[in-house]
Amino acid sequence: MTKPKVLISDSMDPNAARIFEERGCDVDVITGETPEQLMARIGEYDGLAIRSSTKVTQAILDAATNLKVIGRAGIGVDNVDIPAASSKGVVVMNTPFGNSITTAEHAIAMMFALARQIPEADASTQAGKWEKNRFMGVELTGKTLGLIGAGNIGGIVATRALGLKMKVVAFDPFLTADRAVEMGIEKVELDDLLARADFITLHTPLTDQTRNILSKENLAKTKQGVRIINCARGGLIDEAALKAALDSGHVAGAALDVFETEPAKESPLFGTPGFICTPHLGASTNEAQVNVALQVAEQMADYLVNGGVTNALNMPSLSAEEAPKLKPYMALAEQLGSLVGQLSHGNLTKIAIEVEGAAAKLNIKPITGAVLAGFMRRYSDTVNMVNAPFLAKERGLEVSEVRHEREGAFQTLVRVTVETEQGPKSVAGTLFGHNAPRLVEIFGIGMEAELTGDMLYIVNEDAPGFIGSVGTALGKAGLNIGTFQLGRRHAGGEAILLLTMDSEIPQPVLDDVCKLAGVKTVKALKF
Repeated sequence: MTKPKVLISDSMDPNAARIFEERGCDVDVITGETPEQLMARIGEYDGLAIRSSTKVTQAILDAATNLKVIGRAGIGVDNVDIPAASSKGVVVMNTPFGNSITTAEHAIAMMFALARQIPEADASTQAGKWEKNRFMGVELTGKTLGLIGAGNIGGIVATRALGLKMKVVAFDPFLTADRAVEMGIEKVELDDLLARADFITLHTPLTDQTRNILSKENLAKTKQGVRIINCARGGLIDEAALKAALDSGHVAGAALDVFETEPAKESPLFGTPGFICTPHLGASTNEAQVNVALQVAEQMADYLVNGGVTNALNMPSLSAEEAPKLKPYMALAEQLGSLVGQLSHGNLTKIAIEVEGAAAKLNIKPITGAVLAGFMRRYSDTVNMVNAPFLAKERGLEVSEVRHEREGAFQTLVRVTVETEQGPKSVAGTLFGHNAPRLVEIFGIGMEAELTGDMLYIVNEDAPGFIGSVGTALGKAGLNIGTFQLGRRHAGGEAILLLTMDSEIPQPVLDDVCKLAGVKTVKALKF
């Protein structure tokens, strides 16, 4: 039997090649090639192991006629065209937890550097100035650290900060009160964190919800003299607003390891008093580089030799026997999880996955994983069907699974219910023709709809002429409706309108729809 062949195209720990070989793969280590050189070579390989230098584009994938798996030694996969890989049947894996400790420690190091002005004091001293009275620092002991994001890395930062005798408050939609107590920290809303924190450190992915989470407006809400650290993702902070806040003295110091545009060869922040930065070094320790290299080699070899799937971003963890039956159910489950996640807010503490009829005879774990992956995707850019249950547990989200052998109104049904501060919210779906996912119920209202692409969700008072007014508002904006579905509790009561749109809906148009008579809620959805 021919051995799978793997190319390592970026520099990584040499033990990665050894693991590939020990587990039955042939491996070549060829780094530093141009895209054209890689395109000419990639067709002979089954696996491609990369870090951040190799850009896996559509053109590379078109040339990769035998490629089965791409393994990223690290978290971010911005350098991989995942939709193109999926369309080619190529599994994309990452190692989301291999450098967590390293990144957390870098955030702590940046916090110390800000508190004691270490970079400026070092430069001054080496210039022979001995400006002892110029560099008056602050202690960390007794100060309040605000965590924006209390997941894996944020949780590690919290333990270190508590060891330094700091008080830790955290804003994280998935952090429950019980989990916060276990961690020894206080769960707060974002405005409360901004008002109280002496230091703020960010540990959240970059999503539509977190982009510029430290905006000009939110920076103005922070305590006078706050110090800010970002070792997570560029784009979480409005860099121009941060520059203005540093210049005014409202923000005493800022330490960035990541920038909105990288490599950051120039920035208005460079040279600003109180600003320090590093070139995306969060994962740059010997230990972290060894960990992620070994993990990606183990994962890829297991997939190529045995068919095992771990930490895949575009494929669930499945055996060959289960996959054909479970694939349409997992598509349905992910859509339902995404729907309820996009529409539910506040302190989410519980999620229940119920399967009924034919679905109850299947392995429910991949279905649960798909629900959780869809549910948490708006909060995490690394979540997948494999690590979603771990992330849910880490955040204290209580997950329950229920089987109903009976058949109800549908031959097969999947229901997802989340416990919110306003009570339980539930959505349900079925399969048409055994493989076409369909929504059949949303928050107690019956509705049959396909969840796909850009959609518009509206809750309104049932009244004559409302559909026409919505169509008119969208038409004036040049937006075309693909399909629309209606549901209501009773005549004249609360109604739901779910529209499939041919393009993304701009915020001003959403604002206009919100102003229509009888509208209670408007939300743009994406699937």
